Amino acid sequence: MSHKKPGKRKSKANNSSDHVSSKQVTAYKGRPFEDNRLLGGLIQEITKLPVPEEEPMTEPNFDADVVVIGAGPGGYVSAIRASQLGANVVCVEKEYLGGTCLNWGCIPSKAMIASVERFHHIQHAADMGINVEGNVSIDFEKFMGRKNKIVTTLRGGIGMLFKKNKIRHVEGFASFVDKNTIAVKKSDGSSEKIQARKFILAVGSSVIKLNIPGLEGGVEDGVWTSDDAINAPFVPESMLVLGGGAVGCELGYVFNGLGTKVTLLEMMPNLIPVCDEDLGKELEKLLKKQKMDIRTETALEKCEKTSKGWKCTIKKGGATEEIEVQVVLLGVGRKANTDGMNLEGVGVKLHPRGVEVVDNTLKTHVDSIYAIGDCVGNIQLAHVASCEGLVAAANAVRDAESTVNYKAVPNCIYTVPEVASVGMSEKEAKEAGYDVGVGKFAFRALGKAMAIAEPEGFVKVVIDNKYGEVLGVHMIGAHVTDMIQEGVVAIKHEATLDSMLECIHAHPTMCEAVLEAFEDAAGHAVHKM
Repeated sequence: MSHKKPGKRKSKANNSSDHVSSKQVTAYKGRPFEDNRLLGGLIQEITKLPVPEEEPMTEPNFDADVVVIGAGPGGYVSAIRASQLGANVVCVEKEYLGGTCLNWGCIPSKAMIASVERFHHIQHAADMGINVEGNVSIDFEKFMGRKNKIVTTLRGGIGMLFKKNKIRHVEGFASFVDKNTIAVKKSDGSSEKIQARKFILAVGSSVIKLNIPGLEGGVEDGVWTSDDAINAPFVPESMLVLGGGAVGCELGYVFNGLGTKVTLLEMMPNLIPVCDEDLGKELEKLLKKQKMDIRTETALEKCEKTSKGWKCTIKKGGATEEIEVQVVLLGVGRKANTDGMNLEGVGVKLHPRGVEVVDNTLKTHVDSIYAIGDCVGNIQLAHVASCEGLVAAANAVRDAESTVNYKAVPNCIYTVPEVASVGMSEKEAKEAGYDVGVGKFAFRALGKAMAIAEPEGFVKVVIDNKYGEVLGVHMIGAHVTDMIQEGVVAIKHEATLDSMLECIHAHPTMCEAVLEAFEDAAGHAVHKM
């Protein structure tokens, strides 16, 4: 993006006579001739005035048009989009391209989940008429090696995308000098100052250790964060997972499948409390069926170190119980990565969850700085960060005012079975004052679910009875994280129940359950018993 200096303009002398004849001035939009004579004379006087020479605009000698700080799913996407829009872009990342999502979160955990699921399929192959002879087991070294290869391959892919889009990648920690300058401290101890017209903060978040009495130490002491679990040095004999949200449930599923005796604690009445409560209840039932010990409305009070691990005191209501485990996995608690960046020093406002933005344009209180992703503390999902990155990049490059619409954000949990949700839960819709209608259909009635031996779970839809608008779509079962997009599109485009009923769904498929759920909401599901 270049800043061209405007050229100089020369003044022209006007040699016209002061007299304005009737031939020189004609009637103007029906105005009286006398008015037009006055207007013509005024124009003549103005044209005699010399035109001053324009001073060239002064702009700092910027190193880049846009600097993106952080290369996670929000940062690298915004950097590429800014480059596509014609900007000269630098992306500063303190560690690995891909951020938490690629290196310690979304991708490696899904690779681990997939291996455990395949192991489970082989263990139950006889149910589908397949005989597997010999001992079936997991090679943990190869298990982790496969996960690591996927991560490094995708990380290299981001590097190639940067090269393709002519984005300069600087490895180091960035802090602000002023609103247009950062200092990057590199791993070799050197420092580099980079000046830019606009900045996009995509610094993400990191796990924090909760203050639990008696629980101290790190991996070597048997105290793991989710990051540690992704790079687990061994498969523990027993584990207490604190937190029944997406992280706790997914990692609990993985280690349970690897043979660990898993106890999972959640303080709320249901697992995955951000989702519709029917999903949480069903997930609890199905994970218990896999021999996981699920404790809801239960808190971890204190821990005591033992020779084999930890003695944990848990409390539900007024009753306490002691559980001994080898490892305690902290599956809750994240903090925005804003420390040491001098953000407040240059005028960026912070709140308890991270960076404060003015509105959904994602601009901070400093006009040259935008913020996206986990560090904003809004919806901490990778695909939300990517969407925000696209909007922030366009606004930064074009000085535009585009906004992010958070109405139809899908939320996916990759346990087996999977969980997916978009829009309002039944409870949220009622609390918002809607006249709520609900439709529900179980997968077990479908021919496809029987054929692939995946009968568990259901689809639930939430409807506004007054206007028929689709308010929420909620699923638990096989492949629902791929199926949820139908609900996203419906809510995004304010689809009605009638319009969804007119959509033909292929047979035999799992997504037939979506149509049947809408049919149920209308009171006439064909295949519901």
